Order: sequence, then C-alpha cells, then structure tokens
Amino acid sequence: MRTTELSKRHWLLILTLTLLTFVLGTSEFVIVGILTDISSSLQITNAKAGTLVSAFAITFAIATPLVMSATSHFPKRKWMLFLIGSFIILNALCVISTSYIMLLALRMMTAIVTGVLISLAMIVASESMPNAKRGLAISFVFGGFTLANVIGVPIGTVIAEWYGWNATFMLTTLLGGFAFLTSFFVLPTKLSQIRSSLRDQFSLLTNPRILMAFFIPALGFGATYAVFTYLVPILKGMGAPNQSISFILFGYGIISIFSNILASKIASHNAIGRLRFVFLVQAVVLTSLFWTTNHTILGFANIGLMSLLAILLTTSTQLYLIDLAGIYQPKATGLAASLMPVASNVGIAFGSALGGIVYHQGNLMNVTWVGGVVAVCASLLTFFSHLLDKKQKKTA
Repeated sequence: MRTTELSKRHWLLILTLTLLTFVLGTSEFVIVGILTDISSSLQITNAKAGTLVSAFAITFAIATPLVMSATSHFPKRKWMLFLIGSFIILNALCVISTSYIMLLALRMMTAIVTGVLISLAMIVASESMPNAKRGLAISFVFGGFTLANVIGVPIGTVIAEWYGWNATFMLTTLLGGFAFLTSFFVLPTKLSQIRSSLRDQFSLLTNPRILMAFFIPALGFGATYAVFTYLVPILKGMGAPNQSISFILFGYGIISIFSNILASKIASHNAIGRLRFVFLVQAVVLTSLFWTTNHTILGFANIGLMSLLAILLTTSTQLYLIDLAGIYQPKATGLAASLMPVASNVGIAFGSALGGIVYHQGNLMNVTWVGGVVAVCASLLTFFSHLLDKKQKKTA
C-alpha cells in the first residue's frame, strides 16, 4: 500500500499528534540546555539543578503506567484535551516559579502529564490508521521528539540566553496552547474506550512475553546511551574544537531524523525479525568507534552511523507491545502503549550509568565496548522473542 491511501484527515491527525509530541519533547528536553541559568537564578548548585532532569525521568517512568491503568476507561479525546490544558497551566506556572521546590514539583507533575499524553498519542495513531500505515503514523509521532531535540531545544536555549530561563517556559506554554487548538479541532470523537479493572491492567506486567518485549527497547536505548552520554568528551578526544561541538551535535540530530524515517520502513513488515539484525549492526557500529575515532573522517562517519541506528527500534517495538497486549490482555492496550516510553527512559538511565562506571574505571573509549555488548544482548532477546512468535503462529 502507498502513502497516498491515507486520507487528508489521516494526515491532519498524524501532523497534529506529531506537533503534540514535539511540544512535549521540547518541554522535557529543554531543561538540559537551561540548567545553568536556573541554578544561578535560584541560587542553587548545578548538581541540585540536575535533579530537575532525574526527577522528571523517574516520575515519568513510575507514574505513566500507573495513571494509564487507572484512567483506561476515560474518554480519550476529553482526557487528552484536559491533559494538554494541564500541561499549559503547569508550564505557565513554571514561568513565575521563584523557588527550587516549586519548580521541582511543577516538573514532576508535568512528567506525569507528558507520559500519559505520549501514550495516548501512540494509541490514537495506532488505532486511527489503516493497519498497513500504522508504522508510518507511529514513526511520525515519534519524529516529534527528534524535532524537539533538533529544533525545539536549541530555540529554547537561545531564548533563555536572551531573556532568561522563565521565557523558555513561556515558549512551551504558547506551544502547548497551539497544540490544544489543533487537537481540539482534529482529534477524532469516536475513539475506543475499554473498561477494565486495575487487576486486568497489571496482569499485563506479569506476562513473560510483555516483559521480554519491554526489555528489547530498554537494551536498545541502553546500548546507544552508554556511548552517546559521553559523546562530547569523545569528540574532544578526537580533537574537535569546542566551538564546533554544538554544530556536530546538531548534525547528529539531523541524521536521527532519517533514522526515524527508516524506523517506519522496518516496522512495515516482519519488524521484530528485522530488528534482530539491526541490533547486530548497531553493535558493530558502536564497537568500531574504539578504533575509528583515531581518524577524524572515519570517526565522524562512524558517529553519523551511530545516529542513524539510534532510534530504528522505536516504531517496531511500540507496535509490538500494543499487538502483544491485543493477544494476551486486550483490555490493557493503553498500558502497553505506555511501556515503550518507559522502556526508553529505563534504557537511557541504565546505559548512561553503565557507561559512567566503565568511564571512571579507566579508558573513555571502553564505553564503546559496553554499548556493543548491550546491543548484542538486545539482539539475542529479539531473536528469542521472534522465535516464540513463530512457534505461536504454528500452534495457532
């Protein structure tokens, strides 16, 4: 099937959901670029300001599945509009925040709203499109996060430099208002609404197949972030001038856009089967950095390949979790949709921590081996899951 088979209404919905994830991603990630401004303004240390990032991630990971389970019976359209309105209010309050405690509380509440909205956006994109185009729709929605890193975060950082960090939250507030208006006019009125108990929801989390599928993206992101977290010192070790680092990172983000496009291609057919080999290629690319960074051109090319492979797993694993829930617990597809964003946060935390341990033990470039080993583990888990899928089909 060709993309022209999607109607204008379909494309308008896809673009609306992509705008929503762009706004949510900008709000989530921009804090990294304005941490020093916040620390100096609120007269706290950079380390204490950094807890705004970790608190957001931890709250996101813990609260998202809990709230998705408790609100699975809510009408999706009304619930999404309420959450977007809450997002606007929380960001507006960040503008006038005058203390660390107040800002921390607002960021944690924003994390809950963000996690639930992302999950709902994935469900709406999945169930509102023709089956053959679900992968394309999901990849666009995930693309909002990529654009947030490439466009939203730099703009927000520049605004903070010019007008102060409070102005950055004014930007996210205005973007939230725009997302609310487009969502109000575009979100479908007839969306699925499944009533189920919390027991039904959480039974999904005890299913071995779901747990296995959860750790596939967790390991995939862990492999990337074991290296990416320390990309700046790696670039400096290659001799990259300080003034060129931001430009290189911008190029990394641009390449990741193509990674998102390729993700939809992989998800279009035999996604998990293809991912088995994607992770093996990722392992080779990550470990190759151990040698290629000794040569500037080869090193930059290798880093580009690293970016290209970084998020190929997103669309496939998101749909895989939803489809598995449809088989094992159809009443918990909402919870299943929330697991991919949670898995990515778990993987980021795990990968960066593991890379940090190895980094502080000795040679910086040993983090490339860590990334490669974690990618191989992701491949093995995907091989096993694919094998179980094939056995299940034969049994059926």
